[in-house]
Amino acid sequence: MTLDQIKVFLAVAERRHVTRAAELLNMTQSAVSSAISTLESQHGVKLFDRVGRGIALTQAGEAFVPQARRLQQEAEVTRQVLADLSQETRGSLRIQASQTVASYWLPPRLMLLHERHPGVSIDLHVGNTAQAAEAVAKGEADLGFVEGALPDSDLHRQVVARDELVLVMARDHPMARAADFGAEDYVQMQWILREEGSGTRSETEAHLAEMGLSVANLEVALELPSNEAVLAAVAAGPYVTMLSARAVGAAKGRGLAMRRVTWVAHPARVFAVLSHPKRYKTRAVRALLDVL
Repeated sequence: MTLDQIKVFLAVAERRHVTRAAELLNMTQSAVSSAISTLESQHGVKLFDRVGRGIALTQAGEAFVPQARRLQQEAEVTRQVLADLSQETRGSLRIQASQTVASYWLPPRLMLLHERHPGVSIDLHVGNTAQAAEAVAKGEADLGFVEGALPDSDLHRQVVARDELVLVMARDHPMARAADFGAEDYVQMQWILREEGSGTRSETEAHLAEMGLSVANLEVALELPSNEAVLAAVAAGPYVTMLSARAVGAAKGRGLAMRRVTWVAHPARVFAVLSHPKRYKTRAVRALLDVL
């Protein structure tokens, strides 16, 4: 078994299509088919079935996918370790970041890293806090950047910045000039919320709990998967939301009012970087941590 065979197998398994896998790998269709056939014959197992014009994983193929991914990840770690033995800081840095961190806080730090170490290539993926934590736990990301609290895990968590959640509404909203907000106000308002799994959502829920409320007590019009979508919805109607002050500050000119709210146990939330304590930290990883 070779790493090239593993790479070909995963490309076909993920796309369920030999031609598309061949295009991705810059190989001929016959070379891809040959690699799969050789792998199957070497180990006496059938990994794919032909289904019409497409292909489908067999039960054995499905069972092999997670192990093949682990092999590919370990090979990438080994490659990074060897590349790291040189004196120059270079190589790839895989980052998964939540939307607020990726959009409003992380870019200047990545630019500083690039200025100091131009040999480091950065692969940034944006999701939500839960997805970032999962990517680091699975070895799919070297570092994860998250906002707010996380469930207990083995990941190492280091606070790198602080943020504040604020109540946001259109400037002509009936509550835009209110001196303060209580639970009874929250129940009367119509809400736009971020999706479950986002740091903004978890911190909003923590704030509601401090006020004796939950999302179930609110009149929720929509749940949306990005700060930009939430802000656009709030600006378009008589709605309110709770978002990062950084995100709202970057959206000036939309006719929005940003109001601070009283927090009991959580006066501010944090941005944190996640790393896996058992995985090797390359020079590129250490360089970014130094920047932070």
